Amino acid sequence: MTALILGLVAALAWGTHDVCVRYVSQNNGIFAPLVWVLAFGLIIVTPISAYAGLHAPEGGDIGLAVLAGLCFGVGGTALYRAFSIGPVRLVAPVIGAYPILSVGWASLNGAPTTALEWIMVGLIICGVAYIAQSDAGHDHAEAPSPLPAIAWSLLAAVGFALTFAIGHKATATGGELLLLAPTRAAALVVVLGFALALRAPLALTRRHTPLLILMGTLDALAIGCVIGAGQTARPEFAAIGASTFGVITVLFAAIFLRERLRGSQWLAVLGVFTAIGVLGGGH
Repeated sequence: MTALILGLVAALAWGTHDVCVRYVSQNNGIFAPLVWVLAFGLIIVTPISAYAGLHAPEGGDIGLAVLAGLCFGVGGTALYRAFSIGPVRLVAPVIGAYPILSVGWASLNGAPTTALEWIMVGLIICGVAYIAQSDAGHDHAEAPSPLPAIAWSLLAAVGFALTFAIGHKATATGGELLLLAPTRAAALVVVLGFALALRAPLALTRRHTPLLILMGTLDALAIGCVIGAGQTARPEFAAIGASTFGVITVLFAAIFLRERLRGSQWLAVLGVFTAIGVLGGGH
């Protein structure tokens, strides 16, 4: 149950972060928000990791944490790219399917997985996929091929699944606070490398700074919660809970951006959280 709660905290943080992304990315492209969010998050978590290192210098596996950060950088870049070229209703369901990889990985490593758990995972994914279709009424007669967006979405899903699986291994013996900074630094290096290679502009207006600091804090909190679940009995449930960030984003869009949801979509929201409750109730 603890892992699931951590996952839901991460989903709330990422859902809020994604609503902010819609605003800052409109005039700044993909890489500028990514780089600055990771950088501000790194500034925030570095003192925490340093303090933890002074008290428990032997906790966790830094090498695995760096590897998890590299995967997170790739996954984050792919996510932003997918959303920039494909509709939400196509991209979000593919990315939201990463819990299948997380639970499958746990099963391959000997964790008992019941048929009911797989059914609930499927219900969560289907619910997120349905809710993400809030813009289905748009005209896409002249839309380009969806294959590039699907490919980037799959890369994002794999990147996040690997991030969480490797991150859980890294923190299985402790050190979740110590490893926050190395994980984030590795992700920042990846994104910066992509941005510099593509000569992408990284400058942002000063008025966006407070919002980016908030986004960096939320993103750092989210990845910290999911990776920190590595010491729980079923860490893969943190990844499942975090996958509902798409639901949170849609809910916040309905509340703050006045994007209305149909009655059937509200039922899907209820179905997703019911499935999460069933998963948590068994643990």
